[in-house]
Amino acid sequence: EDSTADGEIRAILYGTGAFMAAAVVALIASRTLLGKISPMLWFSTVLIVSFGALTIAFGDPTFVQLKPTIIYSVMGSALIIGCMRGVALLKILLEAAFDGLSPEGWLKLSRNWAIFFFFLAGLNEVLRALYNEANGTFETWLWAKFAVFMPLTFLFTFANIPMLLKHGLDVGQDEE
Repeated sequence: EDSTADGEIRAILYGTGAFMAAAVVALIASRTLLGKISPMLWFSTVLIVSFGALTIAFGDPTFVQLKPTIIYSVMGSALIIGCMRGVALLKILLEAAFDGLSPEGWLKLSRNWAIFFFFLAGLNEVLRALYNEANGTFETWLWAKFAVFMPLTFLFTFANIPMLLKHGLDVGQDEE
């Protein structure tokens, strides 16, 4: 049984190294192909490489599991602080994608995403406590990132469409 646990840890460490390399490649590709690196890509890459390095150095996948909680918490905090100051930070990142959205719509969208990010951070912590390397269920946590977080994100995005339309989102339907 120890050899199975050692094999799982080794697989986690190799996977973490590959993910770190992919993040750096994405950074280089962005710079090369787009001529710039977005602040979010910088932030994500720094966290991926930092927490990945901690995971590899200590042989403990807990650091990999903490990264999403930190990203979601920082994003939620930034968006909610922006909203409290009357600044819709999502507009800076997504303005071209939401043409015609009113200032009120941008604030509501930023607020909604802030709340959703805090929800995801909490959910990640619950799943991290339930599914981890210590109890041999780390792989379940990994699969939850796809089977739970991605569908929830799609549903949340679609749930915001009525609000976006109410606040002037241009859906490209020109009148003849």
